[in-house]
Amino acid sequence: MCGKFTQMMGWGELVALADLIGTQGGPSETVTPMRFANIIHLDDDGQRRTSRMRWGLVPPWEKDPMRGSKFIHARAETLDEKRTFRDSFTNRRGILVVSTFNEGKEITPKKTEQYTIVPRGGKPLSIAVIWEQWTERAASRLLTFAMVTVPANKLISSITDRMPAVVQPEDWPKWLGEEPAHAEELKAMLVPFDGEWDMGPEKPKTKKDASQPGLF
Repeated sequence: MCGKFTQMMGWGELVALADLIGTQGGPSETVTPMRFANIIHLDDDGQRRTSRMRWGLVPPWEKDPMRGSKFIHARAETLDEKRTFRDSFTNRRGILVVSTFNEGKEITPKKTEQYTIVPRGGKPLSIAVIWEQWTERAASRLLTFAMVTVPANKLISSITDRMPAVVQPEDWPKWLGEEPAHAEELKAMLVPFDGEWDMGPEKPKTKKDASQPGLF
């Protein structure tokens, strides 16, 4: 399953309002589990906004925020069944906009070969997430998210059996909660997506990515 993605650093608040079709270019940051990314969601007034959230959902009952490393992904099929994800699925859904994402092919139990999936034409992808606010520490407010996954499409199934759930632009209002939708209607949006994508082995890193802040 996806363990890395890239996101344009300059999208920021503009992403929450702009038509993403055709948005491309600009500097990017690489995000791995337990690092921060921009997530589009609704605020308390029902308006779209973009917030920095850490990848790895921390349930509100957890005492340790580092437990989020257990909940990087959430299977679409059981979002409304699992205690960890049920309330977030009902009340706190968001969208992660990415330029590329990675999938790993297990070579041996200790070795994984990484592949990068790149949409043709440079158009971004919008991926379904659920999010949570952790406030166990009195002076702390940590926003975290889990990436929703579905069975792999034909391209990605040659590497692994799961892939991110892609949300189509016309489904944004219902997924975000701007328009009413039942659980089954929401889950029906979460299906394997066969886009025009290119895939190849991950390129070696040339320098350390210093754009990300600490874990917490």
